[in-house]
Amino acid sequence: MSKNQDVIEARKSREQAILLEQLRKMPIVQIACEKAGVSRATYYRWKKEDETFAKAADEALIDGTALVSDMAESQLLSQIRDNNLGAVMYWLKHRNPNYNTKLEVTAKIKTQDEALTPEQRALIEKAIELSALGGELPSSIPSSQSSDETESASL
Repeated sequence: MSKNQDVIEARKSREQAILLEQLRKMPIVQIACEKAGVSRATYYRWKKEDETFAKAADEALIDGTALVSDMAESQLLSQIRDNNLGAVMYWLKHRNPNYNTKLEVTAKIKTQDEALTPEQRALIEKAIELSALGGELPSSIPSSQSSDETESASL
């Protein structure tokens, strides 16, 4: 490598290190690039061309995201300590299953079982035969009937 190439590689390594550190502090590519003095296009080119840098950048983004999440939780806990009812409700709703939003559905369900057509019966018999289960389709295939049922479910 020429002396010029050595200088370029050294500068690139420094810029990458600064950029990775910025990503660990603020996991937003645009902002990290601005603070490191590197264009977004260069960042994505480095990721595409350099597998080691790509892995390091992904890890830095994960670390940065964890840092921001920790800061957000810290702020939320601070708001809870200050008796902010919205913060209390948010925490309970997202961290305690007893406070999850519940939905109750009550409905009348009308079911209607229709008799199979001869073509449908033949297809099912063929499928049973091909499945190596053998045997014939039971003669107790539902005939036309309807029933009304009421069901209630809590989600």
